[in-house]
Amino acid sequence: MINNKTIAVVLPAYNAAKTLEKTYNEIPFDIVDHVILVDDLSNDETVEVGRSLGIKHIVQHKKNRGYGGNQKSCYSKALELDADIVIMLHPDYQYTPQLIQSMSYLIANDVYQVVLGSRILGKGALKGGMPIYKYIANRILTLTQNLIMNQKLSEYHTGYRAFSKEVLKRIDFEANSDDFVFDNQMIAQIFYAGYEIAEITCPTKYFDEASSINFKRSAIYGLGVLKTSVSYFLQKVGIAKYKIFELK
Repeated sequence: MINNKTIAVVLPAYNAAKTLEKTYNEIPFDIVDHVILVDDLSNDETVEVGRSLGIKHIVQHKKNRGYGGNQKSCYSKALELDADIVIMLHPDYQYTPQLIQSMSYLIANDVYQVVLGSRILGKGALKGGMPIYKYIANRILTLTQNLIMNQKLSEYHTGYRAFSKEVLKRIDFEANSDDFVFDNQMIAQIFYAGYEIAEITCPTKYFDEASSINFKRSAIYGLGVLKTSVSYFLQKVGIAKYKIFELK
C-alpha cells in the first residue's frame, strides 16, 4: 500500500509454470496487497505452481478465452477486490517485477493515471533479445499510430501496464477483443477518455519460455492495431461511432 492506496498485481497466465515462481518471488510485497493469477486453461501446472506459492486469488477459465479475455478477468477481479492501483505483469518473466514500485508511485501520488513499461525507451528491447523484425515492426506501427492518433508514445505494444481504479471503472474494457489487439484498444480508450499516459524505461528478456506469437498472428495483430487507430481517429473527428469508446 502507498498513500493508503491498495495495489493489486494481476498475472494473465497461459502455460507459465516454468517462470511463474521466479516472477512471483520478485514482486515487492512491501507495497503489493493482492496478487491475482488468471489461468487461461493452461496445459501445464500453472495453477498448481500458483497454489504452492500461496497465491490467494486464482481464477481458472473453463475454456481458453484468449489474451484479451484473460485480461478482462484480471481487471474484473481486481475491481472486485477494490484495488486502487492495478498492475498487469506477465508471469513469463519477460518484464522485471522490480519496476512495480516506480509505476505504482506515479499513480499513488496522482501524477498519472496510467503508466506503461516501455521496451523502446533506451536500448532495452534489442539488448534483451527482441528479434529485429519485431523491433522494426514495433517502430513502424508505433510511428503510424502516433500520427493517426496525434499522440507521442514510444511504444503501444508493451505488456507491462499500470492503471488507476478510476481508469478501469471509466473505460469499457469488456467491449474489447479477446485477442491480442485488446491491449491497443485499451490504450485508444484511455486516450479517448482524456487521460495522459506515462512511460518508464523497461528492460526485457527474450528466451524459450517467454511468450510470443507467430508471424501470421503478428500480421493479424498489426492489422487490428491499425484498424483501432483509424477507428479512434474517426470517432474523434465525429465521422463514426464505435462501442469501445463509450464511457461508463
